[in-house]
Amino acid sequence: MIRYKLKCRNCDNSFDSWFASSKEYDRLRKLKHLNCHYCSSIKIEKTLMAPSIVTSKKQNISILKNKKINKIKNKIKKYQKFIKKNFDYVGDNFSYEARSLHYNNKKKSKGIYGKATVNEISELKDEGIDTDVIPWFQNNEN
Repeated sequence: MIRYKLKCRNCDNSFDSWFASSKEYDRLRKLKHLNCHYCSSIKIEKTLMAPSIVTSKKQNISILKNKKINKIKNKIKKYQKFIKKNFDYVGDNFSYEARSLHYNNKKKSKGIYGKATVNEISELKDEGIDTDVIPWFQNNEN
């Protein structure tokens, strides 16, 4: 794959585009399949581009970013493990079960977790029912 910075001779806007090869770019240009995203002109030409070189500094930043992401994912997975162990899963019935627990003072139970839409959560909060939303990773996700 190769990325070219392209420029429209009609409106002077520039944009990037990816091609399978330089020959593919030439073929598409000959067939007049390249057009400007802004004015739809087919007067497109390549401009000079600096090559993208990965330096050790860029690699180090990328590695640090990945470490932070993994650290956050691991923290979320620990929360999930705690929730699964200490709360009852109610699936798609979360809003119904949350209301049942909230309005039935006699019913003492451990907490619940499950699935709810954004609207359902908003309605629960409007009713004074405290809820929290956390990201949830499936077991098969990395």
